[in-house]
Amino acid sequence: MDIRLQQADYNRAQGEASMSLAGKKSHTQRIEVLAESVFTVCAFFAVFAVFAITLYMIANGVPAICRLGVREILFSSVWRPTAADPSFGILYVILSSVAGTALAVLLGVPTALLTAVFLAEVAPRPLAAVVRPAVELLAGIPSVVYGLLGMLILNPLMYRLEQRLFRGSGTHQFTGGANLLSAALVLAVMILPTVISVSETALRAVPEQLRASSMALGASRIQTIFRVVLPAARPGIVTAVVLGVGRAMGEAMAVNLVSGGSVNVPLPFSSVRFLTTALVSEMGYAEGLHRQALFTIGLVLFGFIMIVNILLHRILRGADGP
Repeated sequence: MDIRLQQADYNRAQGEASMSLAGKKSHTQRIEVLAESVFTVCAFFAVFAVFAITLYMIANGVPAICRLGVREILFSSVWRPTAADPSFGILYVILSSVAGTALAVLLGVPTALLTAVFLAEVAPRPLAAVVRPAVELLAGIPSVVYGLLGMLILNPLMYRLEQRLFRGSGTHQFTGGANLLSAALVLAVMILPTVISVSETALRAVPEQLRASSMALGASRIQTIFRVVLPAARPGIVTAVVLGVGRAMGEAMAVNLVSGGSVNVPLPFSSVRFLTTALVSEMGYAEGLHRQALFTIGLVLFGFIMIVNILLHRILRGADGP
């Protein structure tokens, strides 16, 4: 009789345990379904936002191209939207943005990458604890502050250099230091925190076994860093560079304060106008065809950003292998 009672109690306990596990499983499944639904909605919202922005830019940027023609607006160098006989050529504006961004990347990325290597691989912890917050502080400084510092400090220095280089020149138009080179230097400083932070994260993500294996094979510390760690972190470093390019290409306020704002051939000591500064400077009073042409400038800028992202995707696929 006791054996039967014990068996019954055991069966009852097993049943209660099974019901409890089933209840917990059902609750977990509901949470997972809810989380999956939230993630799906967020993903569709992100895709919809990109799709809506793309349609909006095309709808507002294409009319000027249709009225003026691709050759007139994209391959003409004369920008006089308010003249009696207006002209809307943005070739020099496009070339200025490309040249300024490229120069900023050439100046800023090597410095940022070496700083990231220093923080991730070389710096003692006390020193890294000082340098890293300083880098993060750079990211928090508003862009207009960079522009003001560039206008008050960098432009006078550039003007002195300009006076020395072009002393006695009868053809050079002096800019007071507000030129392409000043804009590129400001942009180079502005992309530093982004490239440093993302690159350092990529370097720290490299498995420690790779470093140990390299050192065990007789490689020095520097050889390990440049021949093992950096190649292994290449996808993250490429991402950092592209984010820096996007920051440089999309900056407006700081560039507007230090670049001069004139539409000229993008030479180092020439006053220039970028795609972003053209929008900032003229959108407030533009109307009619002039306003449509500014939307075309925005469409061109948007197209550049899309091309950069496509190139990133292909580079990352090449870095990760087939």
